[in-house]
Amino acid sequence: MTNKSKSPVHKWQFKARFRRHSFGWRSQPAIKRVKEAVSEIKKVARKDKVLAAEGAVSFLERVSPALEQVDSSSGAIGTAVGNAIVTLVEIMASAPATQKTRQKWLERLFEASAEDEIPYIELLADYWGDLCVTPVLASHWVDELIGITRVAISPNKEVRGHFHGTSACLSALYTAGRYNELIDLLKDERIWHYRRWAVKAMAAQGKKAEAIRYAESCRDAWSNDLEIDNLCEGILLSSSLVDEAYSRYGLSANRAGTYLAWYRAVAKKYPHKKPAEVLEDLVASTPGEEGKWFAAAKNAKLFDEAIALARRTPCSPQTLTRAARDFEEKNPHFALETGMAALHWLVEGYGYEITNLDVQSAYSHTMKAAENAGLAEQTQERIRTLVIKETFGERFVTKILARQLGLSQ
Repeated sequence: MTNKSKSPVHKWQFKARFRRHSFGWRSQPAIKRVKEAVSEIKKVARKDKVLAAEGAVSFLERVSPALEQVDSSSGAIGTAVGNAIVTLVEIMASAPATQKTRQKWLERLFEASAEDEIPYIELLADYWGDLCVTPVLASHWVDELIGITRVAISPNKEVRGHFHGTSACLSALYTAGRYNELIDLLKDERIWHYRRWAVKAMAAQGKKAEAIRYAESCRDAWSNDLEIDNLCEGILLSSSLVDEAYSRYGLSANRAGTYLAWYRAVAKKYPHKKPAEVLEDLVASTPGEEGKWFAAAKNAKLFDEAIALARRTPCSPQTLTRAARDFEEKNPHFALETGMAALHWLVEGYGYEITNLDVQSAYSHTMKAAENAGLAEQTQERIRTLVIKETFGERFVTKILARQLGLSQ
């Protein structure tokens, strides 16, 4: 019988690119190479998961030394490596390797994390239990790490200190099912990044209400509210308490980089909620920022709501103009009012790095929509009336549209 843990000889392209100090200070070339390495490993994983996992271990051993000279101040390279770790953990955890092979992988990764000076791969420790896969192997790692971990998180400040294996030990305790031991270990801990494992252990024991209360008690100036909300939301959803999850954590736990992404995340997780209801709740959660929800409303095809939001508080004129352009034929009435909103905020002096072209585009797409709606003459007069009232700065919009509107500058 063939041993599935044996990998054939394979020449990895990324190895030649990830040598110590392979990259200079610029982050973009390094980010590109990180993404290429992950793509190479994922491609191999389609045919041979064990070989791909071996490649993942080799990459993670090499990535930190290779990136030591890269400027990480923007956070972009750290994000790229973090995303790579999430992907590669899944590949390594799903590989049908023997326990002996998996133990060797873990030993190599542990050594790499110990030498991770920047650090770039510290996130790996949070997934240690996943990488162990089995409770037996996880328990083995607990026994290896728990002694130092107890000292590292001791409430006695004279002995407490950093240990790169602390998160790995906590993660392994969880996978090993040693919940009481995990909770007891953290009873005096104050750092949320560690305490969250006690929350997860309580939930795994079926003490979900207690877990949520404990998580809520962890909120302070140094905790991560988004992580707490996410964890509590997940506990409620796992208990099929969907409405409670939504009302307590559904909005805050799914906050994203943009308002549109935020809306999509909530709507996707709670499909039983009507889009208008989700939008209304999100808008209410950010008073004074109604205009920023325009794109979300448009995406949900809540056109009347989108126009109302665009009028209430400042909204990017460029965003509104693009919407007017996109809908000038298929929904000219919506496009017309959107274009009018864009011109309104331009007249009020809003918008980032506004140019002549921005103003001309807003006018032109508004008028095209008006023509398609059979309201060209009325719209021209509306725009004229709007622009006449411009008082901001040097009356930038008036100067650009004076000829089209028959106005004196």
